[in-house]
Formats: sequence, C-alpha cells, structure tokens
Amino acid sequence: MRVRAWPDAYPRIQRKNPITGKKVYDRRPIILGLKTSMSKREAREKLYREIIRRKGGAKTAGLVLNDGSVTFGWFVRNRYFPMKEGDWSEETSKNKRSLIQSNLLDDLGEIPLENLDKFTLKMHVNKLGETCSKDTVLQMCAYLRDIFEEAVEQDFIYKNPAKRVKVPKVLRAKDETILTWDQLRMALELLDERDRVLVELDMTDALRPSELFALRWKCFQPEISRLVILETVYKGKIRPWGKTKKSLEPVPLPALLVTDFVAWKAKCPDASPEAFIFANEDGGFIDTGNFRKRVLKQLATALNLPNLTFQIIRRTIATLSQKKGPAKATQGLMRHARMATTTDVYQKVIPEAVAEMADAIHEELRKPSAAAAQTGVIAAQLRAGKQKRRRRQPKIDTKIDTN
Repeated sequence: MRVRAWPDAYPRIQRKNPITGKKVYDRRPIILGLKTSMSKREAREKLYREIIRRKGGAKTAGLVLNDGSVTFGWFVRNRYFPMKEGDWSEETSKNKRSLIQSNLLDDLGEIPLENLDKFTLKMHVNKLGETCSKDTVLQMCAYLRDIFEEAVEQDFIYKNPAKRVKVPKVLRAKDETILTWDQLRMALELLDERDRVLVELDMTDALRPSELFALRWKCFQPEISRLVILETVYKGKIRPWGKTKKSLEPVPLPALLVTDFVAWKAKCPDASPEAFIFANEDGGFIDTGNFRKRVLKQLATALNLPNLTFQIIRRTIATLSQKKGPAKATQGLMRHARMATTTDVYQKVIPEAVAEMADAIHEELRKPSAAAAQTGVIAAQLRAGKQKRRRRQPKIDTKIDTN
C-alpha cells in the first residue's frame, strides 16, 4: 500500500560558503510528514518554521521559536515595553501600559504566542467593541498589530496573526454632544464667582483641564490682557510640559474677563505669584475629576443638559466658533498642532449653518449678472431658434391602422 505524504518542499535557502566566504543558495528537500497527520495549512506552517530554523533565526535570547513557554504577556512586558518606552514620556508610558494591561493582557496574557491566531484575536477585538469606545478599539487593534510585528522582527513567531484583523463595523457610538450658546450662558449664570470665572475662562479660550488647574497668578498678565501657560497638571502631578508643542502658548483674555480676574485676585485667599489662581481649600490645585463631579455634573442635572464635561465644552466652542472666524483662528484658539485635529475631530456640522449657507449660495445665484442685458438678448434669440426648429419638424402620424 502506498503511503500518501505531502510533496517534499524545496525552499531556496541562502548560505555562506565556509571556504570562499561567498553567498550560495541551496535547494534541499524537506519532508513535512504524512498527509493523514496534518492539514495543508499545518504543513505550510511547519515548512515556514523549518525554513526559519535552517536560516539560523530559530532562537532569540535563548528562547526557541514558538516555544510554548513564551506567553503573550511575557513578550509584551519583557520585549515590547522595553523597546517602546524610549519613545514614550513618563505619563504616556503609564497610560499605554494601563490600557494594554486592562484591554489585552488581562484576557490574553497567559496564552502562548504560538496559540494566538487570527480567529482568537478577532473574537477579542469583537468583545472590546461591545464594551469599549471606538477610540479604544482602534487603539487596541493598532497595538496588537504592532506587538505581533515586533514579535516577528525578534523571531519569536514567523508571521503576524493580527495583520488582517479588522475593526468591527458596529461600535459603541461616541459622545458627540454639542451645546448651544444659550445653554452655555445658563450654566455660567448658576455658578458662584470663582467657579464662574474658571468656567468662563475655559469656555472663552477652550483650555484643557490640565492647563486650567495649573494656572498660577504669575501666569496672569493684565497689562497685555493674556495668560501664559507654563505647566500642566495630570494625575496629581505638576508637569513642565503640555499635551502638544502648541499647548504652552499664551492665550488672550478679553477686557471684561481681565476685570473679573482682577476682582477675583483681590478676594482670593492667596494672590502670591506662586499660588494657584483656582486653588482648593488646602491651597493646592483642584482635581479635575472632583470638579467634574462636583460642579459640571450638577450643572448638567440642574439644566437638564445631555452631558457637560471639559471635552464637551472644547468641542462646543470649536463648533460654534465656525460662525465667529476662519478655521485657522479656531486652530489657534484650540492650540492644536494640526488643522485636521480641529476640523475633523472637534468641529461638528451645524445644521442651521448649512441651511444658511445654502440660502446664501442661492441668493448669489438669483442676483442678475453684470451682463444681464446682453444675456437677455442672447436668451431671446435661443428661444426663437428653438421655436423655428419645432415648426420645421414633420408631424408623425400616431394613428394605428386596424384594417
């Protein structure tokens, strides 16, 4: 009885001649095994592993390729993070580690790298799509591709199973709440003096909370009507840098807001240069989460607003400012490094503005042209020509002879 086996593979493997030192190519057969013992896919994968082994790329730091002891969690913590942390700031590193830990490692960390295939990763991404925001799912897909690409580069695996993992089409909707000018005014009318100045400044200059709560009195320059952002706060720490290069730039103050700042400076407990403009009871900076729950959430409840956060305020100002000036001015107000961030992420379409634009375009079209007299004569001539052509056309008998 003839035993059926997979055809021998003849890979073209580059070698170095030990005598001449020149590169040579060998084609030697590789016996993959019996057809009854493996599928075509398994045979192909076994061939890839054998080719890599013969090329001398089978080991990395003493670990055999596709060694079951190398788990996804081990690789991320001991190979991926050390490779990437040189490009991340301290806070960025903490955020990325936390996101990857909670969304990837908690569920996939103990699984060996060799057991993570496209199906497993796709099922996990689908699961994230049911519970996480769209941005988080997109981030995790990008991290998966990057992590496995790094594993391929370091010869822990021979192909990237996350390369073709697609993002689910149906994801949890993003909060894109936009408020009106009247809703913003009502929110300001309910606040006491300090919180009103704080929120009005945030609405006027679209500050990030990390910039807002780090302001000290030395940043206030009333003689030239501006604030200078020198540092930011994040997760309980003062940082001498901002989110982007554009973050640490002076912001303008309208005249009435300068007056309010001067009045608040005369009443606040500590107006020394190093004191925080909006300090808590202990003289330190206000916690963002605490202010959001204590002030913004209560405002949203009292005014029956869909939601109210610092992010919604920034998005609202970026959107409503479309009627107040050019997009480039909005980019400067938001202090975005790229125009695309302003127009594609923060600014939303205003239906009323679209209707007004359509009316304005139609109004321009209905105005007479500079050569209206000449075009009137030409139009009359064209109409006369059409009538002549119609009279010349022979009539067609449409009656049907039934005989």
